[in-house]
Amino acid sequence: RWQKIFMIPLWSKMAVFWNKMFLTIIVLLIVLFLDAVREVRKYSSIHVNEKAANVNTSAFDHIQMKLFRSQRNLYLSGFSLFLWLVLRRTVTLLTQLAKEMASHAALETQVNDATEAAKKYMAENERLQEALSGQGSGKKKESTEATHEKLKEEVEHLKAELQKTSAAFHKAKNEVAAVKKQSDGVRREYDILMKEYERLQQSLNKAEDKKDL
Repeated sequence: RWQKIFMIPLWSKMAVFWNKMFLTIIVLLIVLFLDAVREVRKYSSIHVNEKAANVNTSAFDHIQMKLFRSQRNLYLSGFSLFLWLVLRRTVTLLTQLAKEMASHAALETQVNDATEAAKKYMAENERLQEALSGQGSGKKKESTEATHEKLKEEVEHLKAELQKTSAAFHKAKNEVAAVKKQSDGVRREYDILMKEYERLQQSLNKAEDKKDL
């Protein structure tokens, strides 16, 4: 399903600019995150100084509001940066998985074709062996033996090709299993991060409610 989605012409056109867009957004999120860190440190120090100086309530509330906004921006930019990296990794894994599945299907078809060809040559070999047992002429027997040896060599060659194809098939199957396992790990990490994000969002909402009260 994801392979069909990624094969949409719109995505193929965007893929050319995907790396540039990804790096641009990463730089933007890093700048926003560092600015939020700077704002938090700035208003945290001001908050402590104003609290120690016992200034009026309105000025103290204004500093506290600025501190809350900077902390909110810090959480949002930090989680956005991390989730953007997770999204990039997820798309990469899905693309690799789609390619491995396509390669897996092609190898299966190749193995089936090689198996059918080997069965066909083996059946023809048995038929020639039966013909050899009924031949009385030495000259025809030598010709039939030569044909038999040739077919035998072809059967051995096909067996070797079948073995190579089977090895490649098992290798591709193991790679697909590894990519699936890695994709499941990324999905579990994403679920954990989303739960943590919801928990922090709830705590921020509670803080805003308290601030409004």
